[in-house]
Amino acid sequence: MEGEEMSQLRKVRRKILLFPLPLQGHVIPMFNLANILHSKGFSIILIHTRYNSPDPTHFPHLTFHFLEDGLPQNSRLTSNDLTTVLSAIQSNCVQPLQDCLSQILSAAATDQEPVACLISDPMYSFAGSVAQSFNLPRMVLRTGGMSAFVLYDSLPMLRQNGYFPLQVAKFDEPVPELPPLKVKDLPPEVQHGILATTVKETKNSQGVICNTLEELEDYAIATVQQSIPYPIFPIGPMHKYSQTSAASILQPDHTSLSWLNTQPPKTVLYVSFGSIAVISETEFLEMAWGLANSRQPFLWVVRPGLSKDSELSEMLPVGYSQIVGERGKIVKWAPQLEVLSHPAVGGFWTHCGWNSTVESICEGVPMLCLPFFADQAINARHICDNWKIGLRLEKKTRENIESAITKLMADGDSAEMRIRITAFKEKAKLCLQKDGSSYESLERLTNYLTSL
Repeated sequence: MEGEEMSQLRKVRRKILLFPLPLQGHVIPMFNLANILHSKGFSIILIHTRYNSPDPTHFPHLTFHFLEDGLPQNSRLTSNDLTTVLSAIQSNCVQPLQDCLSQILSAAATDQEPVACLISDPMYSFAGSVAQSFNLPRMVLRTGGMSAFVLYDSLPMLRQNGYFPLQVAKFDEPVPELPPLKVKDLPPEVQHGILATTVKETKNSQGVICNTLEELEDYAIATVQQSIPYPIFPIGPMHKYSQTSAASILQPDHTSLSWLNTQPPKTVLYVSFGSIAVISETEFLEMAWGLANSRQPFLWVVRPGLSKDSELSEMLPVGYSQIVGERGKIVKWAPQLEVLSHPAVGGFWTHCGWNSTVESICEGVPMLCLPFFADQAINARHICDNWKIGLRLEKKTRENIESAITKLMADGDSAEMRIRITAFKEKAKLCLQKDGSSYESLERLTNYLTSL
């Protein structure tokens, strides 16, 4: 498009509709995107389920439309409930989305602000077809890494090659088709349906926005681009454009920051396994003793729902507080971005969700990896074996935990790991600056949205 024509298009303010999946790891990036696009001059309408809905008063610059989803409000979601919740949303929200888009598009026809497109989460199986029924362009926001998407797209080939059903005896064998993955990193067949939906909805969209950077996943981005006829826009790390803590589904305990202020630099291990992982009481106790025995300062997030059976914070061994003293701090949820950027934090024991992975890289904090489900095992493999900026915790015994913490935080062998992740931190900073890869990608995205 000629420059003069593009300039004329930019003068017409356009609406962008965003439709996030109502899970912590999906909502936060979508709100980051909302703020980014709003700063570029677009009007933003957030379409959200009533389930896990945000408070609109925290976002006066955004317009909200809520969909009735038939789910109980304020219910505590864990990974055990994930399939049920997703199925309910897929079943209950088709007509509400249809009605919502009809209302928005009718209003846009009279207010001189045309709707450019809908940007949805690709895990929604119905968003594409509903948008198409209105001839509304649709893009997707890929909230996970592109390396994981390469695996999802390769599942038919891997099934044909005999990897499924997964065999425990072969777990430690490599997957030569997708290095550096091992068989244990592949998703079980029960997850393949939703992953196939993600691939289909992504490929049927008119563009892919992703919270990653070329310097981290250039090969994966190029691989995916070969199978998608529309452009890919790696504009991450998206959380560095603007803070969206108000979009958090869980409320952070800021006393963790005042406690960190009392700790020496680079000594604290931050421990958090995300918003929906579940562990057993036995695993919890092994973690507690591993942390205590390591004699390393730690900030541990023990959120409600981390165990399906009990409130784990009430299951700490007798006398545990006296054993760890001021060396340990336990909270229900922490302001993770502030924690990771705090000078006292020197390591992150993480579930390896993509947001946590990118946030840790951006602050130069090496990781101790304990993946639970979804793309976490894939991310952990790349962290440890590809980028070499973390360690994998293989056995969840107190002895192994103590050893792994010591190796991450105090062992001289971790020095090279810290050098590598510091280099990635610098790349993540530079890519957002003028002429950087993500800066340029955002410029391309802005022009693309304006031309739709």
